[in-house]
Amino acid sequence: MSELLLKVDKTLRYHGGRALMAGRGAWWDFSRHSLERPIFVVGCSRAGTTLAYKTFSESRELGSLQRETHDFWIALHPLAEKDWRSHALGAADASPRDREVVSRYFYSHTARLRIVDKNNQNGLCVPYLHSLFPDAHFVYVKRSPGDNIHSLIEGWGRAEEFATWSADLPIEVRIDGGRYRRWCFFLFDGWQRYVNAPIEEVCAAQYVAVNRAIIDASQAIPRAQWTAIQYEDLVRDPVEGFRGAFEACGLEFTPSLKKHCANVLATPYNAFSEIRLDKWRHQGNRERIERVLPSVANVVADMGYRL
Repeated sequence: MSELLLKVDKTLRYHGGRALMAGRGAWWDFSRHSLERPIFVVGCSRAGTTLAYKTFSESRELGSLQRETHDFWIALHPLAEKDWRSHALGAADASPRDREVVSRYFYSHTARLRIVDKNNQNGLCVPYLHSLFPDAHFVYVKRSPGDNIHSLIEGWGRAEEFATWSADLPIEVRIDGGRYRRWCFFLFDGWQRYVNAPIEEVCAAQYVAVNRAIIDASQAIPRAQWTAIQYEDLVRDPVEGFRGAFEACGLEFTPSLKKHCANVLATPYNAFSEIRLDKWRHQGNRERIERVLPSVANVVADMGYRL
């Protein structure tokens, strides 16, 4: 009987949630309010953006889907319609229709007009997002090259998690002599040159592409709407690291948020192993990464790191 009741409760909650979203959507159709000062967390895949996103999602001042939104955003501008060139979008791709679709979607799911959102493909779309929502605040999470490239390499071994969107890619992928057959994370301009490359070259190219895109796009964003965080600062002192980021976004850093941040590293989000700095020097990919570090030197310097 208890199992039956649990199933009934789950069914009622599911349909109740869908009805609630439909009601919010109907209200939005009447009011047609745009999102207000949305927060977009951007950065390279495996840079700590999920840590930042999930922590911002704890704020009671923000709505959050509590999940990444790759499928939603890519449906607005399908890769096939762009000949699979890149996930990047520019200001010219933004439209009033996109603004309405995005606003309605997040409001119907969260009942909020101020939200936080994250997916790493949007690191290539900052001009597009800023054109959609000129009052948006961007939180840029950056990570040192050795650890970030190491984590990207590890992530490429999890195609079932990070390559779900690339099944219809029009080019055969044989990275590292065929060890990696599905493209992971995101496409950048010129990705086709890497379909037969060593994995460390692919990951270094992704690291450069997204961080360069974000840094270049930041020049057009008002300074008050841009916050940069080094992942290493969050690891060393998550309370103070997040306190500054919340305050920069105009959010109250409450005692409950302080408590959450004090314990956030104890239960890491989507981490492959223990959180610590300079892992790449001790975990198998060191020689590969050292070989490609010169190729990332310019963007690393602009990010404020030293090789």
